[in-house]
Amino acid sequence: MLKQTLIEAVEAGAKEIVRFFQKDFVVTNKEGLNNPVTEADHASEKAIFAVIKKNFPDHFLLSEEAGAVAQQSEYKWIIDPIDGTINFAQGIPINCVSIGIEKAGTVIMGAVYNPHMNELFFAEKGAGAFLNDKPIQVSRQTQLTRSCLVTGFPYTYLDMENGPLQVFEKLVRKGIPVRRLGAAAIDLCWVACGRFDGFYEHKLQAWDSAAGYLIVEEAGGKVTDFTGAAYSPYQHRILATNGLIHDDLLEVIQGGEVKVI
Repeated sequence: MLKQTLIEAVEAGAKEIVRFFQKDFVVTNKEGLNNPVTEADHASEKAIFAVIKKNFPDHFLLSEEAGAVAQQSEYKWIIDPIDGTINFAQGIPINCVSIGIEKAGTVIMGAVYNPHMNELFFAEKGAGAFLNDKPIQVSRQTQLTRSCLVTGFPYTYLDMENGPLQVFEKLVRKGIPVRRLGAAAIDLCWVACGRFDGFYEHKLQAWDSAAGYLIVEEAGGKVTDFTGAAYSPYQHRILATNGLIHDDLLEVIQGGEVKVI
């Protein structure tokens, strides 16, 4: 019942994404520069909530637009109704619905659905990761210098040691391709299925990563924070890789240089 509801919820949100995509819709701005919310974000969230509440009315909901809809429950649904809102608003088909389910503080299930590419990623803790019901695995690349990476940059730049631009510069100066898609949930899923070898970002929210990081782990990858500790979606910094390049990329993020073999 939990999995079925999760799939129904991401599909319901995705229908709203498709309904509004490349149409006229209202766009407003949240706090900060380049932080839009669209009419479609709210419509997707409403559709997702309706599915969950129909089947699990007592579950806790945490969503990007509505915030926390608190309930006394060991289950929490962590929802991004549209991850990649700027892409969506610009008519770029790299955006998705992302939902993770937490039980007693542990993410146990997640789904990410990009309806523009008809790609539905799903994982259940201990049961593997899937793309459109087919098992997926991370890549087998062992060398950081031969890896294809993906990252994102916060719209409010972080003036910090080894910040986003400094890490990016060290990598690209060694000729390492680093992409920037604009949707963290998709970045994570593309690591999980081997399209990218690693992903890092300095400032994410729980709804950006709760589903995707489980999908990476269940596909055989490794996910940590920037200290190398076990990842929690409630802290901002994430490193997700195939596991084979993890230590070398972590060293660069922590201030080291790229090792050229």
